[in-house]
Amino acid sequence: MNKKYKFLIVASTFYPKITNGLLSGAITEIEKHKFKYDVFKVNGSLEIPVQISILLKKKKYDAVIAVGCIIKGKTDHYEFIANAITKSLLSISIDKRIPVSNTVLTCTTLKQAYDRSSKKINRAKEAVLAALSVLNN
Repeated sequence: MNKKYKFLIVASTFYPKITNGLLSGAITEIEKHKFKYDVFKVNGSLEIPVQISILLKKKKYDAVIAVGCIIKGKTDHYEFIANAITKSLLSISIDKRIPVSNTVLTCTTLKQAYDRSSKKINRAKEAVLAALSVLNN
């Protein structure tokens, strides 16, 4: 892994305790490898793919990490949002030919989200490693 990659991280601020934990995990992993990165924040998870698309038109990145959280409520809204984000991120990844790792947590409870954004288990750290596995093939 001698190559120097530049990562784009786009994070929602809707659940700040959760997304800050994820963001910290992603940044720690990226810095561990001595890669460069930019962080941009948006209000909600649905805005993440749009922000990524805009930023990829302006600047070159080797990989993208999408950070957010959606908690299931009493309606189906959660599933529509999660599906739209997942499809959009995959489409961006294929169109731009770069890894876009999806760390928009989809949980049924806040406890699940906290567990997946902690120092012990951090899905954003795993997302960085997933992107690297694609970049290093």
